[in-house]
Amino acid sequence: MRLPRTRPRSLAGQLFAMQVVLIAAVVAGCAVFAYVSGSAQAEQTATRQARAAAVAVADSPSVREAIGTPDPSAVLQPYAEQVREDTGIAFVTIMDTERVRWTHPDASLIGETFLGNTAKALRGETFAETYTGTLGPSIRVVTPIRDDGRIIGLVSAGITVERVSSQVREQLGALALAAGGALALGGLGTYVINARLRRHTHGMNAAELSRLHDYHQATLHAVREGLLMLDGRRRIALVNDAGRELLGLEPEAEALGRTVDELALPAPLTGALLASEPRVDELHLTADRVIVVNTRPVVGGERRGTVVTLRDHTELQALTGELDSERGFTQALRSQAHEAANRLHTVVSLIELGRVEEAVDFATAELELAQVLTDRVVGAVEEPVLAALLLGKAAQANERGVELELAEDSLIDDGALPDSLPQRDLVTILGNLIDNAVEAASEGDSMGAAPAQRNASAAGRARVTVTALADDRELLLRVCDTGAGIGPDAMDEVFRRGWSTHGAGRGLGLALVRQAAHRNGGSVELDRAAEGGARFTVRLPLTAREAQGVTA
Repeated sequence: MRLPRTRPRSLAGQLFAMQVVLIAAVVAGCAVFAYVSGSAQAEQTATRQARAAAVAVADSPSVREAIGTPDPSAVLQPYAEQVREDTGIAFVTIMDTERVRWTHPDASLIGETFLGNTAKALRGETFAETYTGTLGPSIRVVTPIRDDGRIIGLVSAGITVERVSSQVREQLGALALAAGGALALGGLGTYVINARLRRHTHGMNAAELSRLHDYHQATLHAVREGLLMLDGRRRIALVNDAGRELLGLEPEAEALGRTVDELALPAPLTGALLASEPRVDELHLTADRVIVVNTRPVVGGERRGTVVTLRDHTELQALTGELDSERGFTQALRSQAHEAANRLHTVVSLIELGRVEEAVDFATAELELAQVLTDRVVGAVEEPVLAALLLGKAAQANERGVELELAEDSLIDDGALPDSLPQRDLVTILGNLIDNAVEAASEGDSMGAAPAQRNASAAGRARVTVTALADDRELLLRVCDTGAGIGPDAMDEVFRRGWSTHGAGRGLGLALVRQAAHRNGGSVELDRAAEGGARFTVRLPLTAREAQGVTA
């Protein structure tokens, strides 16, 4: 029968078992050390006590006087027993230099030979030894009795080993209680700590945690969406490669630990990252990108941080702009087809009425009017994308009653623009500028201008003038309109996302223009046109891009 595989113990369980064993080993080691130290200390104490009693007896004048009497035992036995009882030692034996006892706790042994070593004492030394005598193993001290420098007797005082062991056993009992208490407290504390650790690790073992970390790191760097994690103090706790690229951050090692305020991000984006409430699919602009931001607070009893996901919306936004342009082209073509049908009906009607010359003159005039701008654009702008964009925008402007003209000094030769300059960015820049100019010229929207300026702009026909000029160094795109212009107070705000005079949901075009120009190393300038309206000038370097191989 195949035994079922058991799941490895969790990390918290392993740590708990290890800590319990460690605490038990420490407590047992301390107990053994304390026992050995206590035994040695008890022996030392017993030796000092016996030495003190033996020396005191040997130095007593009454003992020396008694030794000189015919029957020393008669005086010394009561004295020795009194000392033994007062000091708590096991025996005090006084003997002559021949080791014959004068005193002993057992009076029947008086007169017999002392069991033990006396050679050192006879040489005048005081020494200690453990020896088995009539009372069993004992720790004893032997010292000489002197009289005018002459050794006249010996004194031995001692404590039985059994009494010392009993004292150690008493201390060991107290030590065992203390060790048991320490072990219980240590085990309880370890259990509490590991119970909390088990909650935090969700009962996973070390291998599972390691595998989870490896998958976490692999997933973090594999996902194409940007991921940013902020702690409770709004500091970067984690950021993946895509997140650093989208936000333009330095390498991860330098980004970690920095607060959101230190990242030099646009104010609206910084506000979204610092917000306490969730943000869902918010569109924000950085210096080079359009990103979609989602944030969600991490809450577990208290605010622990924020999880931020970032999606690159730059290409999608550019494609949306191109789609809008295509829709505009379609509408313009539809309108032109309708107008062409009307003109064709007019020509046919004139022919049917027999006015052939008038029909020819009418058709020729219409063809010349339509062909003038086409010839001008095709002759000056040989870049097909820009030429198509200008023709399409001209048709759209004409539908709104605005004349779009190309400045006389416009010139872009075929191949003048390097491949490193994205055509999509050119469409974004010029398309948005022309759309805003046509709207301003057709509506006469003040956009912060004074009433006198509005009246001046309304005096002539609405017109938008486009300049497209490329040389060896830079590409210049300039769009002027006859609208009311932009007031001085609003010139610094027009490039901010969300700024518009046409209500909510607008104000993205000029922000994208500045972003596209910045992404290609260029600049955008705004001032007042000679016609009274606004004049936007975009300069994109060409030589530096081609030499350095800069790509968007």
